[in-house]
Amino acid sequence: MSTKTNRLLFIFLFLASVAKAQTEKQINHQNFFWIGSVNTIRFNEHWGVIADFHLRTYNFMSGTYYYIVRGQANYWFNENITSGAGFAHIWSGPTRSGPKVFSNEHRITESVQLNSKKGKFTITNRWRLEQRWQQKIVNNAKTDDYRFTNRARYQLTCNYAPFKNKHLPSFSTFNEMMLQFGKEVIYNTFDQERIYIGIRQTITPQLNVDLGYMYIYQQQFSGNQYLSANTLRLYINYNIGWKKDNSQKNKTAFVVEEQE
Repeated sequence: MSTKTNRLLFIFLFLASVAKAQTEKQINHQNFFWIGSVNTIRFNEHWGVIADFHLRTYNFMSGTYYYIVRGQANYWFNENITSGAGFAHIWSGPTRSGPKVFSNEHRITESVQLNSKKGKFTITNRWRLEQRWQQKIVNNAKTDDYRFTNRARYQLTCNYAPFKNKHLPSFSTFNEMMLQFGKEVIYNTFDQERIYIGIRQTITPQLNVDLGYMYIYQQQFSGNQYLSANTLRLYINYNIGWKKDNSQKNKTAFVVEEQE
């Protein structure tokens, strides 16, 4: 075999190895802790707002990588069907130690939620559409460019309340799928899936707490990089406002916890 042929063969094998390395799946394993405060305020039978705040840490609690502030106007057609629209601002950073650059994200959301109760079970379907402007980071520095994408989300939640005593816990689980689209979405139309199981403890008629485990599997923009995260999630839910017939029972419908 000639020297020229050997050289061409070497170049071909080198390029093939580079291409393979670029397309091989790379999985980033993480342990997260999420804490959030979700506040539902009813003005009357039909109108209200939801305001929520979130903080998220990586390596359980060794560093913070995410902050969310969000407000949403909600309309209750009845206690089983609601719709809403809102705006959120997110500060997002890397899930590693060292110097941090937090990018900004502006997000508009529209959602519809359907609740149905059968015996001790409450089933909730939620559909959400998001328009996202995510600030681009280049060489660990913020830029003035933003990536625009749309994201569609569907969440199916089941809440089981086995006890008549309202002070005893109920149990919940959900599965949420997210797909995104837009001209800048090339390799990851599938965005992520979240699977959750946990307990809900009532503290007062207006206050309850959710604590549970959530698994997150997310594809990154590169297409071959994935996030696999075990997450401990604590949400504090506060419901105040309108009460029907002046009863002591708050009539706020079961609200699926607001999430990023």
